[in-house]
Amino acid sequence: MKNILYIVLTATLLLSSCQSNSQSAKTKSESSQNQVPAPIQTNPVNGLEKAYFASGCFWCVEAIYESVQGVQESISGYSGGHTENPTYEASNTGRTGHAEAVEILYDPKIVSFETLVDVYFGSQNPTQINGQGPDQGSQYRSIIFYQNDEQKKIIKEKKEALRKKLNRRIAAEVLPFQKFWKAEGYHQDYEKRNPNNPYIQNISIPRLKRFQAKFPELIRKAH
Repeated sequence: MKNILYIVLTATLLLSSCQSNSQSAKTKSESSQNQVPAPIQTNPVNGLEKAYFASGCFWCVEAIYESVQGVQESISGYSGGHTENPTYEASNTGRTGHAEAVEILYDPKIVSFETLVDVYFGSQNPTQINGQGPDQGSQYRSIIFYQNDEQKKIIKEKKEALRKKLNRRIAAEVLPFQKFWKAEGYHQDYEKRNPNNPYIQNISIPRLKRFQAKFPELIRKAH
């Protein structure tokens, strides 16, 4: 009888130990998955700094930022996802995790990161989730990427101020910047090169004009 009791007790302790280890491993795994990676800080290029935003169709966002004083260039691409070398076709499936995004090259002596965030919120519907206007899906979701704690603080404060002002949830995700993938060549400067495209005529240009009317003091002066 003692042998039987010993065997039962030993098995119970082993089972308890396995369950404990399994639970511990599960907790560690979940903790690892929930960890936010450290942001990647980009280096200035000829005195120009970089910023990254996602706000619906990148054709629209690229044109908006390129109209702002101090912005030298806006590049369409993809960011925020988990796949390598995303393409337009793959991104459109919504399964890459990436959103259409833009890389902004700007002169910090002329325009600040803080102002670029104002441009971001002021040129979109900040409460629309997973899209802007007719463009809907996770590939069109709103994201502001930060590269350091200072940028994160600016974004969080402006997002919270806007939430209080509108008394609505603000859709933009705030994520640490990891990597930007430049989009295919035909997407670059799309609005400039395709002014008669129906989407450009009916969606992109009206969005640009609404922004310019709201922030005339930020618009690049015509040469």
